[in-house]
Amino acid sequence: MSNQDADQERIILDMVDRFLEKEVKPYAWQLEHDDEYPAEIVEKMKEMGLFGCLIAPEYGGLGLSTVTYAKIIEHISIVWMSVSGIINSHIIMAAALQRNGTEEQKRAFLPRFATGELRGGIALTEPDCGTDLQAIRTTAVRDGDDYIIQGNKMWISNGIYGNCFAVLVKTDPNASPRHKGMSLFLVEKSDAFRASRKLEKLGYKGIDSAELVFDQCRVPASQLIGGKEGKGLQMILNGLELGRINVAARGVGVAQAALNEAVKYSQQRKTFGKQICEHQAIQLKLGDMATRTEASRLLTMRAAEAYDRGERCDMEAGMAKLFATESALENSMEAMRVHGGYGYSKEYLVERFYRDAPLLTIGEGTNEMQRIIIAKQLIARNPI
Repeated sequence: MSNQDADQERIILDMVDRFLEKEVKPYAWQLEHDDEYPAEIVEKMKEMGLFGCLIAPEYGGLGLSTVTYAKIIEHISIVWMSVSGIINSHIIMAAALQRNGTEEQKRAFLPRFATGELRGGIALTEPDCGTDLQAIRTTAVRDGDDYIIQGNKMWISNGIYGNCFAVLVKTDPNASPRHKGMSLFLVEKSDAFRASRKLEKLGYKGIDSAELVFDQCRVPASQLIGGKEGKGLQMILNGLELGRINVAARGVGVAQAALNEAVKYSQQRKTFGKQICEHQAIQLKLGDMATRTEASRLLTMRAAEAYDRGERCDMEAGMAKLFATESALENSMEAMRVHGGYGYSKEYLVERFYRDAPLLTIGEGTNEMQRIIIAKQLIARNPI
């Protein structure tokens, strides 16, 4: 990174930290407790240009590197992880269009994505289909200059308050192999495309997760990303590399937040006449927590750097996502143990980390799937 790029990154991260300190931190506990959508925070993020952080400047975006983006997500996740999810799904949608769309599509949509006028995410999973995306049942049938989309999507982030989504469909349900019959459309909300219900969750509150219903939803053929059928799955898989880097950065943020709270509390709480940070049992926990956090951060930066170079990085992103999210899970539990009974109380932040962290091990491809991806790439890159 050049000195100029480093200076720009420092300015941006300082801006993000000021925003978090003033606009997010004072309100996060109550919004999370009430599971209330952070509408005012989202408006501030629009003003800052965060919805266009990876969109190229010629389309109205900030054109930041993935490395800087990952650091922004980490900083946000330290304060309130749910806010980072509002950006992430939207950015994956924008990246899918920026990488694969026609020039006409880019000019029509990317400037509106950058300002947040159009804001949403990706609609992939379905009620009976999660990891196996090739098993989706939502269809798009050509009808003159339009396609008609029919089906349901489940667990869609930004599903209620978002107004535009990249939707994965089957344009040829009989194709063999199945992925050749899959396409990706940009679809704006309409009477025939709605959120049917908000899905209640253990954690990850504030951000809206919803079921989406497409009931004979008519979409112009010009909104088929790339203009060709059968390319949808590959477009999404490329986007999931970015998504996994984002989730890894969230894992780093939650792991760091848990560590921060544990370090602070260990110096406040006294037992047997001394601060608990002086007890060896607590020191062992803090040492492991700090090491996991830093290792997670380095893996995430390595994957982000590979993505910025345009390299295939499903193995690197998978490693970062796997390790960082498991670190978040372990650190959240250890922070709770450091806090003792208070860790189980809603008076302290650690119980939120304990509820948020499990999602990270499931979302954007389960950690079990990451292990398989890593192993397959390891063999493919090292043939004998």
